Amino acid sequence: MRIPPLKSIIAFESVARTKSVNRAADELGLTPSAVSHQIANLESIVGRPLFTRLGRGLVLTPTGQQYLADVTGSLADLSRATERASSPSGVEILRIHSSPSFGLMWLLPRLASFHEANGDIQLNLACSYEDVSFTSGYYDIDIRHGYAHWTDVQIKTLRNEFIAPMASQDYLERYPVQKPEDLLERRLIFSETPLVQWQQWFGKFGVAVSRKAFDFSFDRSYMSLEAAALGHGIALESMMLASVHLRRGSLVPVFDRRFAVEVGAHHMVYPSQNADLPRVAKFLAWVEREIGSGTAAR
Repeated sequence: MRIPPLKSIIAFESVARTKSVNRAADELGLTPSAVSHQIANLESIVGRPLFTRLGRGLVLTPTGQQYLADVTGSLADLSRATERASSPSGVEILRIHSSPSFGLMWLLPRLASFHEANGDIQLNLACSYEDVSFTSGYYDIDIRHGYAHWTDVQIKTLRNEFIAPMASQDYLERYPVQKPEDLLERRLIFSETPLVQWQQWFGKFGVAVSRKAFDFSFDRSYMSLEAAALGHGIALESMMLASVHLRRGSLVPVFDRRFAVEVGAHHMVYPSQNADLPRVAKFLAWVEREIGSGTAAR
């Protein structure tokens, strides 16, 4: 059987990922009819349908699902071969996607440390609020926030992450806090993202609270932490994300570790075939060392 044209395989992968001929056409810079032609050409070579229409979208047939799994690795190999050919001798490119708060507040300040330990790897970092697809082979690792519910990927949950109240030293000098109940009389910053919220935190430490008005509310951790560092109040947030602030002293924990709640909120996610890539193994090991050394929460 002859090898299908690469443009047909790329069109197939794009339609499979976006579940739409129109979206694939926009992504590839083609007309929808051209994409449909490539899919029809590929199906004629395979001899079986690869998609079936469901409502207004397309879903893979069992043959299409297997074919996508098979060609994904080949596309990833082609992408990596092209990167190796275009990169300086001996330099590999590691492509990381991350949730914005982790990328900005934990990973970015440590890039010098990574480069010092892995000078043969060029790290490219992209951040957004969406989980990326690995079918194109572009990204090596995705660092995600939330509960680890993803399937068909390897997941390494980052350990030693704690949620705790934090504030600037200046704020605490002006508005002292001795015990958890004192927080009810202080300006609290609400953050939507942590896995432990103020209501849960108060309940865990025996503080009766029916409803607490928040002076500030943010939908991103980096905004809540920055507001607290500027002296606007007390944030209940991840000490891992706040590690640079804690190291600099622009934020301090309000209480000792007895009042911190451990969570498994950040995860390194990657396809199983990527585990064999030396650059991925080096990155995973480096993150584990950084966390194990205590830099994640200090």
